[in-house]
Amino acid sequence: MKRLAALWLVCVATPALAQAPAPKAASERLWLGSAWYPEQWPEERWAEDLRLMKAHGANVVRIGEYAWSRIEPSEGAYDLAWLQRAVRLAARYDIKVVVGTPTDTPPAWLTSKYPDTLRVDTNGVRAGHGGRRQFSITSPRYRAMAREVVARMADAVGGEPNVIGWQIGNEHTEESYDPAARDAWHAWLKAKYGSLDRLNALWATAYWSQTYSEWDQVPFNAGINNPGLMLDLKRFITDQWVAFQANQAEVLRAKLPARAFITTNLGGLGWANRFDRYAINTGLDVASWDDYVGTGHLDAARNGAVNDLVRGWKRQNFWVMETQPGFVNWAPVSNMLYPGETRALAWQTVGHGADAVLFWQWRNALNGQETLHGSLVGPDGKPLPIYAEAAQIGADFAKASRALAGTSPNAQVAVLQDYDSRWAIDFQPLTKDYDQIGVLLDYYRPLKTALGAVDVVSAAAPLARYKLVVAPSLNVIPDALARHLADYVRGGGHLILGPRSGLKDEYNRLDTIRQPGPLAGLLGGQAEQFYALDESMAVDGGTASVWAEDLVVKSPDAKVLLRYGKANGWLDGHPAAITRKVGKGSITYYGALFDKAVTSTLIDQALADAKVVRDFAVPADVELMTREGAGRRIAILINHGRTPQRVALPVAMTDVLGGGTLQAVDLAPEGVAVLQTGEKR
Repeated sequence: MKRLAALWLVCVATPALAQAPAPKAASERLWLGSAWYPEQWPEERWAEDLRLMKAHGANVVRIGEYAWSRIEPSEGAYDLAWLQRAVRLAARYDIKVVVGTPTDTPPAWLTSKYPDTLRVDTNGVRAGHGGRRQFSITSPRYRAMAREVVARMADAVGGEPNVIGWQIGNEHTEESYDPAARDAWHAWLKAKYGSLDRLNALWATAYWSQTYSEWDQVPFNAGINNPGLMLDLKRFITDQWVAFQANQAEVLRAKLPARAFITTNLGGLGWANRFDRYAINTGLDVASWDDYVGTGHLDAARNGAVNDLVRGWKRQNFWVMETQPGFVNWAPVSNMLYPGETRALAWQTVGHGADAVLFWQWRNALNGQETLHGSLVGPDGKPLPIYAEAAQIGADFAKASRALAGTSPNAQVAVLQDYDSRWAIDFQPLTKDYDQIGVLLDYYRPLKTALGAVDVVSAAAPLARYKLVVAPSLNVIPDALARHLADYVRGGGHLILGPRSGLKDEYNRLDTIRQPGPLAGLLGGQAEQFYALDESMAVDGGTASVWAEDLVVKSPDAKVLLRYGKANGWLDGHPAAITRKVGKGSITYYGALFDKAVTSTLIDQALADAKVVRDFAVPADVELMTREGAGRRIAILINHGRTPQRVALPVAMTDVLGGGTLQAVDLAPEGVAVLQTGEKR
């Protein structure tokens, strides 16, 4: 126990941890609230809604993101007085406001008068009115009209003291294949490549006689095509979303006080990859996302990892702009979470770096596509059973805000998540069983078991502060990225590459150097051949399945970590994992998807080799999360299991929620404990 205590306390002062970037999100308190739609209800009801919000501990609301038809009921005729009154009424209850720009749902007069603003799908069919996201992100007319309504909103309420932030649109999702988008695609290609000769060479269009002699010959659709085209199309779509968002952000920056932040809430359960979410967040102040469980119950590792991914979009604390108050309406089975599980979900996001949790939604609309979604208040305006749990969260946040202010997760280890690589593998999977998120989680789970914080960041992120970096399935490694990773290793870092790494270059071409491509020389080894597996095979200490690569050692100082046993005839006895020391660092290549026991053993050894300081042990169903800053360290414990658990602590810690000092913690199912060491509260 003395050794555990020493390791726990030293984590506050280790140089690697001290280099963590200071959080830039508004984190002087924990924020709790809901999405509120005053435009759906009589104005005389608003005060009661705000009173009930205040009573359960809410201190923020999001409004406006679906209100374009109320804000601009006819073209050029604006009504923003109601929005001003709603914002000012919230201020009377000391509730801050995040204003959503309403560009996710254009009004009927706009879509009927200007059908060119409507999105076109890959079959050439234009969207109709009555849903959402029916607009084209590339339409010049739509961008101009969006810019105008955002400017009017900023003029009306941007200067209100309790408006603390703005959300652009809602859950960016679908691109458009309309004529304007097609023209933009060809202009984008011309700007990138300069000439068709260069494009043809880099895409290797001699294959299947794909060579282009005019720019407008290049296809514009999301179907199966040349892999270079497909990868560039994803990059183009990303750039269109960035431009669509910047069109509104530019207006807001010109009109808002410096204190107001700008964000956008990304949906798709976090892992969606229709576009590059690192790029989307570059021009924003705060990353935010919508955290939903859907069917079933909370998968702590999967949901924890995606919260770490969101934190990695800007490498700072973030907001959960929507989460379910018990259940959703869109899942295959929209079951209710267990009592206490909504609270556990809220605290898990905080443990992974969220400074705000907002429920969707405050009150059920009387009609509409999401009428049956969970809410805090029913259609009768009275609290639903989940309201009491929201009130417990509110009381928790009030007690913990001071302790958590200025803190964030501070990781020694990072997992790399790369959109180019995910797209490239999705385009050419070779096996339906290669689940890229599942592969990432196979590495993440043993890391998180050992540590209170793990970062999930872009491959291009600064890496020097990490003792260990794990890169699952880093399929696309351009030369610049290879230099970045090699510099990390030569600087003393420990890098693990998973299978399929380094197969492709930045144009989605096969690299002329066998895997891991430009890092093969540093590794002192390479993959001779890859194999999609239809059955599992033996490796030292366990099995491999789905994917395996035949590795060969090329350098005398490279070392074999694992070998295949009796396999498919091609792999029998060959290396399955190799490593090489490079100065004080190392580079390791795993050539297969190993079973959980083998993966855990490999990760445990990698942590030891990298001298990563492990956190204290907790039972299997208990999650430990840590946040640091302002001279203190916070441990958040959640029992995600269905039986009570006791956790022994390495040192006496202050119980932030319950008061007093604890040497051990008893956690009921879905129970939460927030503990502090360092500076006294």
